[in-house]
Amino acid sequence: MGNMVTEIVAFLLTISGWILVSSTLPTDYWKVSSVDGTVITTATFWSNLWKTCVTDSTGVSNCKDFPSMLALDVYIQVCRGLMIAAVCLGFFGAIFALVGMKCTKIGGSETTKARLTVLSGFHFILGGLCCMTACSIYAHRVTSDFFDPFFVAQKFELGAALFIGWAGSVLCILGGLVFCLSLSEGFTMRAEYSYRGPVSPVSPATARDKCSKTASGPTASGLHKETVEPSRQFGRNAYV
Repeated sequence: MGNMVTEIVAFLLTISGWILVSSTLPTDYWKVSSVDGTVITTATFWSNLWKTCVTDSTGVSNCKDFPSMLALDVYIQVCRGLMIAAVCLGFFGAIFALVGMKCTKIGGSETTKARLTVLSGFHFILGGLCCMTACSIYAHRVTSDFFDPFFVAQKFELGAALFIGWAGSVLCILGGLVFCLSLSEGFTMRAEYSYRGPVSPVSPATARDKCSKTASGPTASGLHKETVEPSRQFGRNAYV
């Protein structure tokens, strides 16, 4: 029962994290223009993995998609690949978790379901690491440009999408670890209730016989031989 509750908690953590990771991919505000040192702000620039936009003071936004994938910066292409991989890994991890959890009636034997549960945990851990790496690479580029004194173009700050991605990554990693630990907990409980075989009953008479044989040892056997051997010695005129 405890193992089943642990799997349910892990499933809730991983699904919540996967939803946050999936929502990070299309979110607009990966980076937002900095207003540091600006008295009057006439426009706000913001960007994500797919487009760059500007919003004027009246709230009207004008966006432009990135024209060419090959002309993009390398860090944006890497972040795209990692985020797509994180979403796909979380999707397959959710399927494996639904099949492998003990509260479901599908998946085959207990051994097969346990393997699927561990496989689900590894998928969520890898997905969380992919998303965390993508958000960290993007944040490193933004902060490097912000603190670079020779960077004269528009400076940006970290957007809300990065924090959502980090939170989702942590939930996915924690849930995946709980899935893996639930398997070790199940093995521990199985070892405590392992079968040790029947114990043969020993009657009191048998125990006394064993004790007497042990106590007598070779002396008793020697006396027995001395008692029996004279009965086998016959004289030459015994039957005459």
